[in-house]
Amino acid sequence: ILKTLNSWFWWENIWMPINCTWADFVDRDGIVFPKPHQLYATIPYAFVLLIIRFFSERYVAIPLAKALGIKNVRRVKPQPNPVLESYFRECSRHPSQSEIQGLAKKCNCTVRLVEKWFRRRRNLEIPTVLRKFQEAFWRFSFYLTSSIVGFIFLYDKPWFYDIWQTWVGYPFQTLLPSQYWYYMAEIGFYWSLLFTLGIDNKRKADFMAHVVHHLAAIGLMSGSWCGNYVRVGTLVIFVHDTADFWLEAAKMFNYARWEKTCNMLFIIFSIAFFITRIILFPFWILRATLYQPTYYSTTPVIAYFLFNGMLLTLQGLHLYWGYLIYKILKRFVFLK
Repeated sequence: ILKTLNSWFWWENIWMPINCTWADFVDRDGIVFPKPHQLYATIPYAFVLLIIRFFSERYVAIPLAKALGIKNVRRVKPQPNPVLESYFRECSRHPSQSEIQGLAKKCNCTVRLVEKWFRRRRNLEIPTVLRKFQEAFWRFSFYLTSSIVGFIFLYDKPWFYDIWQTWVGYPFQTLLPSQYWYYMAEIGFYWSLLFTLGIDNKRKADFMAHVVHHLAAIGLMSGSWCGNYVRVGTLVIFVHDTADFWLEAAKMFNYARWEKTCNMLFIIFSIAFFITRIILFPFWILRATLYQPTYYSTTPVIAYFLFNGMLLTLQGLHLYWGYLIYKILKRFVFLK
């Protein structure tokens, strides 16, 4: 069954233009092609990024937070109590008064001590401001580095200025070393975010949304790697990262209670978001993925519909997030 599924998954009609086979993707005459098995390397790269994150959060983010006036608040841990711990995890974090009385009798202690235990236990679940700052610092560092490096990798490429160049010579486009490392770092980063979702700040409202987003990002980049859609893929990555570091910077100064700086950074983020996600992405990227491939080939492959479906879904999320940002800006301008 697995062998059959594997043959279906790598069926040429899914990935590449008509009359092309995987045999055509063998390195030759100085042309290097991306290879699916290279994606396995993104897992160890993710652990390398986790190590870098550990040291940057501890030895850079914490001193920076202290310099900005953020204090490390130490929370008092409740006394170990298996009965209350089991109730907290399996039943309720906010027991009613009658439930507290029942637990007090069961543990042979006072109602006041049970209330105090639950209050301290709930506080342990709330991430400290310093912890939030550390996570925002890591994401800010990565997105800023990725944006700078991405610009260095792309600024001298013809497809950065002429989007038509993303399809010239496709699928026989050579893989550049810069494209390899750009992809490996981005996919590795999203793997690392996926690995740490359980220990990072708990986001109850959108936990599953983060899981779906990270998996979709990994799937989209991995798929574009296998089909050698690397040129347009690097443009998609660059367009997304250039706005994100402004948001993480705004969060960092928000945690430090630098209100004016935070507001200014959020306005810059909003401008960058609307330019990159609401203007450039649909009128530059989607134009290159929806319209231009039909100019070069009259028989679109299945990947054309799969990838464009995901990119259109992404644009739908951009519009939704853009609406939320607009509402925040409206409140900021008119309601101070």
